[in-house]
Amino acid sequence: MKTLLDNEPTERIDPRALKAWFIGGILKGLLLLLIPVVYLVLLKDIFRSLPDIWGWIVVGVIVVYTIWDAIIAPQLRIRFWRYEIREDEIDIQHGIFIIRRTLIPMIRVQHLDTEYGPLMRYFGLATLSISTAATEHRIPALSKEKSSQLMGEIAALARVSDEDV
Repeated sequence: MKTLLDNEPTERIDPRALKAWFIGGILKGLLLLLIPVVYLVLLKDIFRSLPDIWGWIVVGVIVVYTIWDAIIAPQLRIRFWRYEIREDEIDIQHGIFIIRRTLIPMIRVQHLDTEYGPLMRYFGLATLSISTAATEHRIPALSKEKSSQLMGEIAALARVSDEDV
């Protein structure tokens, strides 16, 4: 007997997210690298009690984090992120190590937002935020057209669910 959890959501986020997340991860890593570089170049004379090795350890940790954030995590995110809009619910599945599955009843949807920063805008992507009374759920990295379409579809279905009560 098949259960609801066996029936995974079918829709995936936009593959252009890989490029946006890669560039975002690299930029974040470069900004973080400023901290140990400033220490190693400018402040090591002031903080003589701390050896240079600590600055280099921090550089190594930031490089490993940046590789994870820019290359590995986006590949895993794109692989596991799924969503599906149904007549009576929104099904969202995400996670890397722990897969989380959320079902949002249409009757609980209070409002919808789209958002995008400069990097996402450059790639034509947006995040759809779905708010209920208790929480906010997000579907990231949708094309602007798809997020607009889903926003209209969810709004119409939520209104129909509201009228049924």
